[in-house]
Amino acid sequence: MAFVEAMDAWLAWASLVFCHPVSIFLQLKGCLVYLVLAAGWAYNSVVRARELHRIRAAEAAGNALAFLYPNVDDLEHSAQAKLLRVSVVMPLKGFGEHNLSNWRSQVLSMYGGPLEFLFVVESKEDPACEVILQLMRDLKGEVDAKLLVAGYSTTCSQKIHNQLAGVDAMHKDSKYVLFLDDDVQLCPGSIGALVAHMIEHPEIFVLTGYPFDLPSGSISSYCIYEYHLPCSIGFGFGRTFFLWGGCMMMHAEDFRTDRYGMVTGLREGGYSDDMTLAAVAGANQRVISSPERAIFFHPLAKDLSFSRYWNYLQKQTIVLETYNTTYNYWMNRGLFFLHCWASWSFVFPYLTSCVHLLVAMRMLMGASAELYSSWTTGLWLTGCIATATLIELSSMRHLSTVVIDLINALSPGKDPVSISSYNYVKVFVAGIVGNFLYPVSAVYSHVFQHIDWAGVQYWLGNGNICQIQRGSRRWRVVESSKSGWSTEEIHGQFPNKSTVWTLLSDLLMNQSCKLKNS
Repeated sequence: MAFVEAMDAWLAWASLVFCHPVSIFLQLKGCLVYLVLAAGWAYNSVVRARELHRIRAAEAAGNALAFLYPNVDDLEHSAQAKLLRVSVVMPLKGFGEHNLSNWRSQVLSMYGGPLEFLFVVESKEDPACEVILQLMRDLKGEVDAKLLVAGYSTTCSQKIHNQLAGVDAMHKDSKYVLFLDDDVQLCPGSIGALVAHMIEHPEIFVLTGYPFDLPSGSISSYCIYEYHLPCSIGFGFGRTFFLWGGCMMMHAEDFRTDRYGMVTGLREGGYSDDMTLAAVAGANQRVISSPERAIFFHPLAKDLSFSRYWNYLQKQTIVLETYNTTYNYWMNRGLFFLHCWASWSFVFPYLTSCVHLLVAMRMLMGASAELYSSWTTGLWLTGCIATATLIELSSMRHLSTVVIDLINALSPGKDPVSISSYNYVKVFVAGIVGNFLYPVSAVYSHVFQHIDWAGVQYWLGNGNICQIQRGSRRWRVVESSKSGWSTEEIHGQFPNKSTVWTLLSDLLMNQSCKLKNS
């Protein structure tokens, strides 16, 4: 009896708090976030459905290769002979569940122009090497592919180091360079569609695409699906201010000439390729674009554990701590606060709804109406939240259906993917879990300025990588007026894996060193 009275007292207090005008405002603001997402996904559905209709109409008109070119005239020999050379740079690290099928989809492109593929690893010991060599032997004579060993990065992230090594090795006549991650599953006409868009719009600085996740069934995989889907809204407008590093096509000459100092910015302490290039584009009023066809299946691993998801989330949040210009700094700070605000605005109404529903249950069990005087307001708010959530989930499902149909149409030779495999109960749970954890991860990254990326540990300082650790050896990235950026080894005992306590001790040590120097 005492427990019931204590619970009633707590629920009565919580109900009053969550029915306060300020709390009501916050809950309705969360509903607005759901509806904004629903509207964005609805618009994106229209954009993708329009492209799907264009393909179906071309097929009905007799163009059986509409998945490559909706305009049949583009298939003429005279048009194909004019296609420009493309170098595809693929930075690799390790070998995962879907990598081989992804690589095959990349190299077996049906692009009609000159095309070279540059697989770049950090060392010959990388597990990806043998698989890539076997793939090259299987496709000998069919594709122009090379395996490059870039060596270990010393002044930037390993991915950027591998990308720049590929740029240095690309063909001298290449007009465009396309960067692809190993988790990208291309459609046969993807490269051709990207090149056609670059030719049609020569003012484009970076052409990017959007990954559509195929969850493996675990909550962690659905969390990644839920994390990516709001980003699809930005990719649906054609022009955008951010980009996805998994697929970026750029003018090769921009790298050869180090335009805007972007190569220098990447090489000297760069961590994130896409955020750095997006900042360069923004600072110089250059165009970032994403055409309707630049969308790809992104299959997620079956063994995607929560720890791997947490590490993935940290890799996404720490990019907001990187910058190399004042513009870049303020852009990332704005994204930091906006995303944290939106994430917890998303979660808060569901926490209050739990209280409102518990209060309603107590009323049905005969609790005093005087004790729960605001229970009807709580039920009204819960109804608003549930309605907005259903609209949001319906819009999300419709977008997913359209996108899956579009990618299936762009890849007619593959087994079609079905929306029926998606579990939207897990999508709902993943939305709450992911949006709750995002601000936690963002604050964690802001405090510790550290990330473990594929076994290599990086520390940030002043927006750039300042320390790199492999195994138990750690190096400091230093800038010299004579020799440029280089590294010097830090001698000491360093654990192979960092914990909160080791990071905290590192943080205190660095702060004490700064105080001594000042």
